Amino acid sequence: MKRILSLGLAAALAAGALTGCGGNQQASSAADTTAASSAGDTTAAADSSVAAGGVTEITWWAFPTFGVDTGYEQEVVDAFNAAHPDIKVKVEYIDFTSGPDKLTAAITSGTAPDILFDAPGRIIEFGEAGYLVPLDDMLDELKSDLTSQSLVETCVGADGTAWMYPISSAPFYMGLNKEALEAANALQYVNLEGDRTWTTENFVKMCEALRDAAPTQVPGIVYCGGQGGDQGTRALVNNLYSSSIVGEDGKWNIDANGVKALKLLKEMYDNKSLDAGFDMAAADELQKFQQETCAMTFCYGTSAELTYASEDYTQIAVPFPSEDGTPSLEYLVNGFCVFDNKSEERANAAKEFVKFICDDPEWGPKSVVKTNAFPVRTSFGDLYPGDEHKAMLASWSQYYGPYYNTRAGFAAMRPLWFNMLQQVFNGTDPQAAADEFNASANSN
Repeated sequence: MKRILSLGLAAALAAGALTGCGGNQQASSAADTTAASSAGDTTAAADSSVAAGGVTEITWWAFPTFGVDTGYEQEVVDAFNAAHPDIKVKVEYIDFTSGPDKLTAAITSGTAPDILFDAPGRIIEFGEAGYLVPLDDMLDELKSDLTSQSLVETCVGADGTAWMYPISSAPFYMGLNKEALEAANALQYVNLEGDRTWTTENFVKMCEALRDAAPTQVPGIVYCGGQGGDQGTRALVNNLYSSSIVGEDGKWNIDANGVKALKLLKEMYDNKSLDAGFDMAAADELQKFQQETCAMTFCYGTSAELTYASEDYTQIAVPFPSEDGTPSLEYLVNGFCVFDNKSEERANAAKEFVKFICDDPEWGPKSVVKTNAFPVRTSFGDLYPGDEHKAMLASWSQYYGPYYNTRAGFAAMRPLWFNMLQQVFNGTDPQAAADEFNASANSN
């Protein structure tokens, strides 16, 4: 019996089941797997997972964390299949735009994949809802080799059950268009020395300089049309005046400094030094940044650096600005989960593949590098020797803030967040919007 889903995840599942979505990044053969099926069909599929000759067939759904159209997923699958002739892995691609809906639709229809490569927030929700196979045995073996024991909390649910097996991690940060800033004489406000920390005051001056120099180009877009990449806008709000989305009592909370940040963003929206993306999620804003329609992005990261790279201008990375010049960064943990498809053979085969792609002496380091992030295994060492940019990003781990994506109610909080931003930009008093957010986010 599946446990009752959180309100946010239940809504997402319902939306995924009822709404057909089209992707704008990668074609996904996974669409075929979301056709409705009965519970009986699922059991039959599980029973037939071991094909003639004793070969166990499993499916891996992959977001483009290894980059778009790199072919790496199939490359590692081919290597695994060759090394494990008793297991056949099929990879199917999903994108960050339509993929979440396809995934939730597949779960509700009983056609979930065996393996998913994703981030903790969604994975932990699936695990807490009873849809995943526990990975405690795998995580226990890995703990002694982790670069930081804090990574454990990103992989486990409220009761300590491991639902995710990590492979790499990296900070989230901002991206800037160097040439656009130079043309606007705005680069003077950005610190490009050392770890590049900078202040809220200089962030405001940079945006105003961009606005004054190029009125036809948007300085930056605070996207608030969906939950995709919403960690970027939360990091912006939380950093401007050293706020936090979680209070000391563990409840969701936009505090007085958060309200101060919302007021500043509304002022910047009114004076056109920032724009609001009412119909945009992070992927849309990143495309605008790549296309030079805006001069910055609030959702940059090692994966985005690959996916949204451009040869037309220089993209530079900076941490989020803060009043005291000390940021508190959100960070990504890439990892795998295994869905419970009622087949011990499929579950064991899926775990074997996850261990291969993460831990194999050859393919483990290769896979980490393909995520453009940093290994969670100490034994993998420095995978980017001589790369000053990577060394700088790795040093930002000292600014990692509390990891809240696995807290109870995270999924339900996310739509409330971007709706709150919309209200503020539409003229609702920031304090009133924050109060409504706090009450609604903690109502369950």
